[in-house]
Amino acid sequence: MFPITLLQMSLKYTNEPPAGIRAGLKRTYTNLSQDFLDYSQSPFYLSLVYSISFLHTVVQERRKFGPLGWNIPYEFNSSDWLASCLFVQNHLDDLEPGKGISWVTVRYMLGEVQYGGRVTDDYDKRLLNTFTRVWFHDGLFEESFQFFKGYIVYSFKEREAYLSAIDNMFNVDPPQVYGFNSNAEITYQTNTMRNILDEIMSIQPKESSSGTSETREDRVARQVREMLSKTPPAFDLFEVKQILIAAGATSSMNIFLRQEIDRMQRIIILVRSTFKDLLLAVEGTIIMSENLRDALDNIFNARVPTVFKRGSWVSSSLGFWFTELIDRHTQFYNWCFGSRPVVFWMSGFFNPQGFLTAMRQEVARAHQGWALDQVTMHNDALKVGPEECKKPPKEGVFIHGLYVDGAGWDRRTSRLVESTNKVLFTLMPVVHVYAIYSTAAKNPKLYTCPVYKKINRTDLNYICALWLQSNKPPDHWVLRGVALLCDVK
Repeated sequence: MFPITLLQMSLKYTNEPPAGIRAGLKRTYTNLSQDFLDYSQSPFYLSLVYSISFLHTVVQERRKFGPLGWNIPYEFNSSDWLASCLFVQNHLDDLEPGKGISWVTVRYMLGEVQYGGRVTDDYDKRLLNTFTRVWFHDGLFEESFQFFKGYIVYSFKEREAYLSAIDNMFNVDPPQVYGFNSNAEITYQTNTMRNILDEIMSIQPKESSSGTSETREDRVARQVREMLSKTPPAFDLFEVKQILIAAGATSSMNIFLRQEIDRMQRIIILVRSTFKDLLLAVEGTIIMSENLRDALDNIFNARVPTVFKRGSWVSSSLGFWFTELIDRHTQFYNWCFGSRPVVFWMSGFFNPQGFLTAMRQEVARAHQGWALDQVTMHNDALKVGPEECKKPPKEGVFIHGLYVDGAGWDRRTSRLVESTNKVLFTLMPVVHVYAIYSTAAKNPKLYTCPVYKKINRTDLNYICALWLQSNKPPDHWVLRGVALLCDVK
């Protein structure tokens, strides 16, 4: 290990990927040698190397757009680029005279092996394969080919000619060159500013009175008392059990509801006990434990206490989290003590996958001879909001609360459309989700749209896929990074 004093005296350097298409290509071509460009006499070689370099820069740049770019921020590096170029060299060497490039092989090696070997998310793999499919084909060698308007394929014999052409490229790249719409730049700038503000907040002194007579502890205590008065009461689990038994104890939907109420019960009890203990700790009646200190700090900064996060849901602020707590409780209470909702609020479930599974089981049991493993989910987007739905569907469920990210939605035609300028998320109308007795593949013209609980598109937040109609091919929306989100706060 280095001595700390030596590290403190040293100059600090960071080596980060260059920002932008021009900077990325310049770095790539600065580091390669003239001998590398002279390796093959094939008329395809130089164009393929440039196209791989362009792909390499694009997949790196998409990371800065957060979940819209990649569900998981992969560390693509120069070894991926080099391995891809070496494969192209070998592939061209093995071509028989008069034979064309095997694009199936090229696309497979790029999308599944060289770059795809790093990709672990299925939808990220789909995105990468889409890039290889739309860029790597015979049209690549035509003069009219462009990755995007103004971004052509360069094919020079001299390295200096590449560097000169790259220097004349755009200083600022439009989001469309990465496959996005214009709103993606807003997402990038918002994420950057949020990270800066989070860092500033983290270094602020925790002990301050803000120049008023009210101390930090007094402010938190006042806020806690207000939230405690609004915290919904705990469920009477014995009463809940009796109601669900009367409604059908073996019903898949009732079993699901009982599980959700049990989890909500634990959250409500935890919130109430934490608030009460925090008030006692502020008053000096009990010792301020580590969990209570964390709750005090987070409530003061309008963030969700760590102890709440462990068994609940992710939220950007305490206000949003507490509002969702009340809304979730309301949906469960009305469902249990009232009647089954006509339209279900998808974001209000701890386990939305279990809800959809219960729906499939319910439909399968309603049809004699239907095996659950032969029943698949399908959906139709309606043209109305939840307030306009007066009756439940004959089969399946109505759900609401989904937002389109990366595109817009035309209610008149029930199709995906391009996003309205400066509108990042579009609220979907009610969606009818149902089950059909078929395992056949869906219509390839439909866009297979992933649904996530939150903005962060991780495996933990993934729910299912819905199939959406569009006038454009599905590849267009794959490059846009289009997904449905249950919560955008």
